[in-house]
Amino acid sequence: MAPPRAVVMDEKPVKIDKWDSGALKNALDDGAKKVLIDILGYKESHALMDGRLLICTIAIGFAMFALIWDYFHPFPLSRNVLMLCVISYFILMGVLTFYLSYVERGIFLVALEQDRAMMEPDNTWKLSSTLRKYDDVYSLTISYTDGKTKQERSASTSKCVASYFDENGVFCFDLFQPIVEAMRQDLALDKKIQ
Repeated sequence: MAPPRAVVMDEKPVKIDKWDSGALKNALDDGAKKVLIDILGYKESHALMDGRLLICTIAIGFAMFALIWDYFHPFPLSRNVLMLCVISYFILMGVLTFYLSYVERGIFLVALEQDRAMMEPDNTWKLSSTLRKYDDVYSLTISYTDGKTKQERSASTSKCVASYFDENGVFCFDLFQPIVEAMRQDLALDKKIQ
């Protein structure tokens, strides 16, 4: 585990519209991300997001190719190429939906805990969350995968968002941070016991 870094706390407090569930979820997700990346010093992995970007780039490439082909070969001549590109685009959108539903599964952070001696593979921490529309219960799940044994464990918590925000919609990070750290600590201790 990397040594904890000092966090600059002179940042402006996060204030959101407390009736906007998307803003609530994003603020809480950012808070959990801040604990693992900024405070504990883990390294963020962008591989999961890069997969999504690759699928989208290929889909946009098909759309751009169709546009350019149609410019140089007006419609009756470009009919077959346009059909191929449109079909490919919609197939890739299906692949993207599958990727978001079954690969990403609501994961908003993949963090790597590097071995201090750099002798063992990195341990992986995945954070995912849910906050349904018109609901006030935020669920956070932290999954831990041991780099050496590839064993996976997870811990979850569900609490009302009012536990983390004051009446003005200001995010109380000092109330949220101990919960995330306790979940991480429980998983880390579980690792040492086995």
